[in-house]
Amino acid sequence: MRIILDLCGGTGAWSQPYLDAGYDVRVITMPAYDVRLSIPPSEVHGILAAPPCTHLAGSGARWWQEKGERALLESLSIVDACLRVIIATRPVFWCLENPVGRLSRFLGEPVLRFNPCDYGDPYTKKTCLWGDFNIPPQKPIKPKQGSKMHRLPPSEDRRMFRSITPPGFAKAFFKANP
Repeated sequence: MRIILDLCGGTGAWSQPYLDAGYDVRVITMPAYDVRLSIPPSEVHGILAAPPCTHLAGSGARWWQEKGERALLESLSIVDACLRVIIATRPVFWCLENPVGRLSRFLGEPVLRFNPCDYGDPYTKKTCLWGDFNIPPQKPIKPKQGSKMHRLPPSEDRRMFRSITPPGFAKAFFKANP
């Protein structure tokens, strides 16, 4: 059975199409599982990595100075752990996702920038992908909900809601990277 590692997968929304298709999906996410401490299996087919964007996304730029270098280094340690798992397992495909922000400074230009509306979800949230994967064909629609993520009210769950992979993108990615 093909193993898909969903690193920092949160809700598992990105890997759900793989799970639905019968893949052995392993979600490695905090607080239960810290990717920095994980020992991956040897036979990995694909890796989906979505390190927390709290200290990396451009939407939080106004707080970067206040948070200081420690927050950035903590976030980069998680990105580094994801990349080490990728290097160690040499999967058929891998993809690291994060919103537009600081990661380009460390990883270079992304392979793809997209908005959820490019894959059939009616809102915008500029997202970057780095890796070695097949780019899913886009089926754009009008973003009738605009930037709904910016309008989410403060709550304990806000970070989780903002980080859920749009289902249209998740399905398109799965179809392009079986």
